[in-house]
Amino acid sequence: MTVSYRAATPTDYEPLAAMARQSWIETFGHLYSEDDLNAFIGPVFGPDGLGRELSDPTLNIRLAEEDGRIAGFAKIGPVSMPGPLPAPATELKQLYVLKPWQGRGVAPALMDWAIETARAAGSGFVHLSVYAENHRAKAFYTRYGFSEIGRYGFVVGNQVDDERIWSKPL
Repeated sequence: MTVSYRAATPTDYEPLAAMARQSWIETFGHLYSEDDLNAFIGPVFGPDGLGRELSDPTLNIRLAEEDGRIAGFAKIGPVSMPGPLPAPATELKQLYVLKPWQGRGVAPALMDWAIETARAAGSGFVHLSVYAENHRAKAFYTRYGFSEIGRYGFVVGNQVDDERIWSKPL
């Protein structure tokens, strides 16, 4: 099968939320207690989080699909991380790919889209945040020319993680 790409719409909420939860838990679930995990997952991927974001005109969400299943997605929008950060900028807020599609070009296609969309919107930088111990993601971002410029505490329930801010000039 071939992976196809398209803009997300509000009708994608249920399958996108299920995919995002699965990806996040596969990648980070082992780091948290069940209470902390649930305190994070519900608000971020629930109707008032991801559900509302699908109708937010300041956000742009792109889906990767294969055989009717969401394989990955990227979300970009205004910078909401703590700063000061170089501007004008776009934030890559999420880039998730399920394990069966990792290594198949989905993440690069989504990253290329994010960078080109930010550039077309007049951004001079793309910023993102990444968990300090997510070495696979950091290697991927390094290949794209991102570098670390800061850090902050990322809250998951009652746990505060070491999150790193990375940036790429466009």
